Amino acid sequence: MGRPKQFDPDAAVARATEVFWRKGYADTTPQDLVDALGIGKGSLYNTFGSKRALFERALEHYRDNQSTTVTELLEQPGPVKERLRAALLLVAETNLADPDRRGCFAVNTAAALGGADAEATEQVRRMFDRTESAFQSAIEEGQRAGEIARGRDSRATASMLLSTLIGMQVLSKTAEGPERSMRTIDAVIDAL
Repeated sequence: MGRPKQFDPDAAVARATEVFWRKGYADTTPQDLVDALGIGKGSLYNTFGSKRALFERALEHYRDNQSTTVTELLEQPGPVKERLRAALLLVAETNLADPDRRGCFAVNTAAALGGADAEATEQVRRMFDRTESAFQSAIEEGQRAGEIARGRDSRATASMLLSTLIGMQVLSKTAEGPERSMRTIDAVIDAL
């Protein structure tokens, strides 16, 4: 009979997510993971199979815990434009509050691995698609309520909002303050 695991695999995935988020997939070594998780290499490989498999679990963890925040905010009751503004503000404030300026794990992964790594590209695409779909649903709700012009293409507008959100994630890595993000948010919401 094998020894029981001396660690919580879900907690280990959460810690690994932080390492991959901070360093990126390519710059994260198995030793970085072992150190962060407080386990031996044997336990790492026995539990997760490989660095790559753990990275995929980290992306799933991020999707389930971080990237759903915007979607959940958009699904709240209240005026749609206020919810759209709140979602973009949340992203800006979260990024600016992070002293390490990590940005978004999904955006970072897209920039580093997009197009070169089919599985990572697909995982990130699904995250982006889900966010864009939430934007589109909110826009269509706003159109039904008369807050947003009915003639506006809801899918194109959702794509614009997603692109704005992603751009804000990248820009936040070098931002000295909130001014650019606030101007961007105001302009995008006013354009609706």
